[in-house]
Amino acid sequence: MKSEHDNAHVTVLGLGRMGSALAAAFLAAGHPTTVFNRTPAKADALAASGAVRADTVAEAVEASDLILVCVLDYAAVHDLLDPVAGSLAGRTLVNLTSGSPEQAREMAAWAAGHCAGYLDGGIMTTPDGVGHAESMFLYAGSPEVLAAHRETLAVLGDPIDLGADPGLASLYDAGLLGLMWSVFGGWLHATALVGADGVAASAFTPVAVRWLTTVSGFMDRYAGQIDAGHYPGDDATIDVQLAAIEHLLHAGRERGIDGRLPELHRELMAKAVAEGNGGDSYARLVDAFRGR
Repeated sequence: MKSEHDNAHVTVLGLGRMGSALAAAFLAAGHPTTVFNRTPAKADALAASGAVRADTVAEAVEASDLILVCVLDYAAVHDLLDPVAGSLAGRTLVNLTSGSPEQAREMAAWAAGHCAGYLDGGIMTTPDGVGHAESMFLYAGSPEVLAAHRETLAVLGDPIDLGADPGLASLYDAGLLGLMWSVFGGWLHATALVGADGVAASAFTPVAVRWLTTVSGFMDRYAGQIDAGHYPGDDATIDVQLAAIEHLLHAGRERGIDGRLPELHRELMAKAVAEGNGGDSYARLVDAFRGR
């Protein structure tokens, strides 16, 4: 049995690589899709696939009750939408443009001032991942608005509801990208280290990926400790890990590997030990990042 969302009409404003992927996913799922881009030629391929090319932003907005915008920055969002703000009343704006939590909250207030529903979003995949159920799309803003459009938005990827604060999607996005870069940095450092002794990256990486599964278990455990502000060292204490990291640094020096990344970890651990927290779990180092 079809629901009302199966053929919901959507509008996509902004047809860079990501915006084009969003529109293509809606088209592939059978949604009538209107598109607009300031450079009209960027809509050619989508129009050939069945998208309706709008000549103006006003035309694009008026075509749908659900409007997605994915452009360079929030200034570009305002450049597009400020002139047609009066047409947004009763519609839902989903902003998938990268920015800060503060910008997202300001945009939510702006949308509310024009009687529009608003969701701020974070796309946790590349354009090639759009349209796959395993890809995460973060949404923050009115839970009622997300519930109303969840089925349609699920075409893009798994919709993750972060709650009513519209700034949280941007905040999670920033934090998760930081986590990604830290993981990439650690993996690249480790790959350079073992590679110095002739180990191929393709041989080392499956072991590294399996190890990350174990590490994720520690993260789950440490999350509760951080929330409680209590860091029992019942697995591996900071002072033990401070001794262990010297082996990594020694191996790196012997092989000419840049040691700045593990040296930062050693510095944070040494500070915690000097402050009398060497018997705590590694999660205690969250205070170092909090500036305490």
